[in-house]
Amino acid sequence: MEYKSNNNVVYSCKYHVVWCPKYRRKVLVDEIAERLKELIVQRCSEIGAEIMELEIMPDHVHLLIEVDPQFGINQAVRSIKGFSSHTLRTEYPSLKTRLPTLWTNSYFVSTTGGISLDAVKRYIESQKTSERRKKHDNHSIQTTADA
Repeated sequence: MEYKSNNNVVYSCKYHVVWCPKYRRKVLVDEIAERLKELIVQRCSEIGAEIMELEIMPDHVHLLIEVDPQFGINQAVRSIKGFSSHTLRTEYPSLKTRLPTLWTNSYFVSTTGGISLDAVKRYIESQKTSERRKKHDNHSIQTTADA
């Protein structure tokens, strides 16, 4: 296991974090999704957090992140969500008309101590494949129903 340290603490604090747009709207697509990735990477760099895995789904974000315990996961998530919401809503005015706020107030967070990091990484990576499979299956069902 690899550890990090600051002046006072040696640590390994890895978290799986998931959050959604308000009303779970599927607005995280195309250039908005790409810009969101850039913003998350930028903010994590600014706060000294390490992104281990990141996946943007149309209606939620998966982030595997290592955060200094003195900064805290709550502060990290609030910083990432606040910064990305403000920037995206400024750059994409359509987000203002579709949603009163970009993100819900809540989020999911879990430490990765209970299962291996590889299992969490595989799960996050599989999200895109799973979403594509679901879209393909829904399209096939509609095509069959139309026939």
